[in-house]
Amino acid sequence: MKDTVLETRNLTKHYGDLTAVDNLSLEIYKGEIFGFLGPNGAGKTTSINMMCGLLNPDAGQVFIHGKPIIGGDPEIRARVGVAPQETILWEKLTCLEQLEHLGEMYGLARRESHRRGAELLETLGLAPKAKELGSKLSGGMKRRLNLALALINDPEILVLDEPEAGLDPQSRVLVREYIRSLARRKTIILTTHNIDEAERMADRVAIIDHGRLVALDTPDALKRTVGEGDVLEIRLSPGSAPDVAAAALRRFKLEISTINDALIVRSRGVVEHLPDLVEALRDAGIQIGEVRLRANTLEDVFIALTGRRLRK
Repeated sequence: MKDTVLETRNLTKHYGDLTAVDNLSLEIYKGEIFGFLGPNGAGKTTSINMMCGLLNPDAGQVFIHGKPIIGGDPEIRARVGVAPQETILWEKLTCLEQLEHLGEMYGLARRESHRRGAELLETLGLAPKAKELGSKLSGGMKRRLNLALALINDPEILVLDEPEAGLDPQSRVLVREYIRSLARRKTIILTTHNIDEAERMADRVAIIDHGRLVALDTPDALKRTVGEGDVLEIRLSPGSAPDVAAAALRRFKLEISTINDALIVRSRGVVEHLPDLVEALRDAGIQIGEVRLRANTLEDVFIALTGRRLRK
């Protein structure tokens, strides 16, 4: 039986007439990387803030090891470390001073705060900047320091809101590998708009939309819920109309959708249909560009559940 570390029960939050989070119930297990996905305005940030105890729900409750995070023992809330999307630093303190200061606020001895701070700076590639003011750091360095601050008190649960946002490729690799190294030793809740990142890293993924939980499972299990078999992407030449191309293939009784200048065809053994599909398109006067065969992705699941419409 899996050990539930964090649980939300019927979590609900309203802002006037808007229901930002609607009866959200889920369990997060010890040592897993839990991906939390949703379009803009879906309720991710509000949900995360309630899970961390930073925002009181209008209804429902959050439990850590069965104990309420709101209105309970303050030590419960201290088990959660948060690295928000917006960098929050003391710009007049050096990197090491910030970590020492926050560690002492958590009740750590100054020597332990210094040791932990120096260790985190080394791990996250910031040791050369230990004596530099936070205001002097680049955006990517500030993001890494934000992560170090979230870890200074060695929390059991780590919440990362867009941890790779604003990082250069080298920093992304460093942060990604470090997060993976923390898995199993800590429980990690990861919110991101980079669905490939979630697919690579998360043990399970929750997708919310309009404040409601619409899917929760492993990435592989979720990918099996969208269509059948593999996916064939047929890129059309400039000027070709995807809707006209899709109509030309309607007689094949396959699952066909369009996105931008491409046809997306799903079917078991879809590659066997390729010669007939190409011939039908050419007969209809449709010019073909690149053709690519791939497996279902988590992004396919996300789009199928939340739609293609842009969110503000």
